[in-house]
Amino acid sequence: MSTVSPLLLLLLCSYHCFVAHAGGEQSYKILELNPKAVCSEPNAIPSSSGGTTVLLNHRHGPCSPAPSKKKPTDEELLRRDQLRAEHIQKKFSQNVAVDAAGELQQSKVTVPTELGTSLNTLEYVITVGLGSPAVTQTMTIDTGSDVSWVHCEAGSAQFNPAASSTYSAFTCAAAECAQLDTEGNGCSANSECQYTVTYGDGSSTNGTYSCDTLTLSGSGAVVKNFQFGCSHAESGFGDQTDGLMGLGGGAQSLVSQTFGKSFSYCLPPTSGSSGFLTLGSGGGGGAGFVTTRMLRSRRFPTFYGATLQDIAVGGKQLGLSPSVFDAGSVVDSGTIITRLPPTAYAALSSAFKDGMKQYPRAQPRSILDTCFDFSGQTKVAIPTVALVFSGGAAVDLDANGIMFGSCLAFAATDSDGTTGIIGNVQQRTFEVLYDVGNSMFGFRSGAC
Repeated sequence: MSTVSPLLLLLLCSYHCFVAHAGGEQSYKILELNPKAVCSEPNAIPSSSGGTTVLLNHRHGPCSPAPSKKKPTDEELLRRDQLRAEHIQKKFSQNVAVDAAGELQQSKVTVPTELGTSLNTLEYVITVGLGSPAVTQTMTIDTGSDVSWVHCEAGSAQFNPAASSTYSAFTCAAAECAQLDTEGNGCSANSECQYTVTYGDGSSTNGTYSCDTLTLSGSGAVVKNFQFGCSHAESGFGDQTDGLMGLGGGAQSLVSQTFGKSFSYCLPPTSGSSGFLTLGSGGGGGAGFVTTRMLRSRRFPTFYGATLQDIAVGGKQLGLSPSVFDAGSVVDSGTIITRLPPTAYAALSSAFKDGMKQYPRAQPRSILDTCFDFSGQTKVAIPTVALVFSGGAAVDLDANGIMFGSCLAFAATDSDGTTGIIGNVQQRTFEVLYDVGNSMFGFRSGAC
């Protein structure tokens, strides 16, 4: 059979299509290569499962409430992304397995000295109000962090604790202080609880562990006595936002403090559109969700995991052995590129290249080695990719969730026994439900 031309594909295909391909039908999606750098009207559609919803935007895009002064290059983002991925994987290093109860088990574990993951890969922000009267804060969200914090500085546009009538610092004797699991905690001269978090990329924050009233912008919901770090000193953050909102599974996170045992978010397809974060969304999924079991680690409660069982390319499953994925995968909002066991990545890359023969190959870019030359193209046809999770939940990725620039947005881990990561590119346009109470993930397509 002759090669299908890109022009013919684009003429024949709508957003999702099937074309004849050697040995059967191959499903494709159309990817727009250079979307306009303007903020489009939000088309986010939260599920009807209740909860409190706030707008979520890409930090570096035109919809950002506090756009970065200097957008990092793709190469810099990929370099930072590798630091974050390596840090997560070290936490679950060597001989990782999943037991029958859904517990991530580790032996010979190497515990890093840094307790937070790399911050410079965080790409999504929400706007909240902190204090009384409320001061607007733009904060990055991170499912790989527990301790939330904001820059605190007297007499500036940043949060000034002295100007809030509801602010209070925890004493060193407070249970909230004893519960902190960060290095270098101590007491100030006036017995206020001090915290320090050092992240995997070398950046750090330290200050006073405190509480105040949190207002979720747009929803009007108020969280009294919200625990956070009032940061007096940071290093290595560069062009950062006002702070970080931790959505991890530890006791200090926003999720654990409030809103029951579930939350969800939808990451937009491009930086020129908006998504949402819903806190306290109803458990059990609901209409439109496909679900799979959530994995947790008692040793590292911050992280949320799931188990892949296969991958489909062009509508056909690769037929991988489920044992390839025995180490499980962390579902992470802050890692950009999905990491797969080498056996799975090699099969995915090979099948994807077979479906991309109409485009010339290009040189690898950083950690990405399945790349193509799209010169002169404004739209391209790419094979569909679906992640098949345990229980058979098939998550058919959006076209913007398959590629990073001109490269396949997947990379290999060091070995098949290394914990994988489901990155944020693959999560785009899905409402991703973290139903912690029922130990379940849900995925609903087309939510933003």
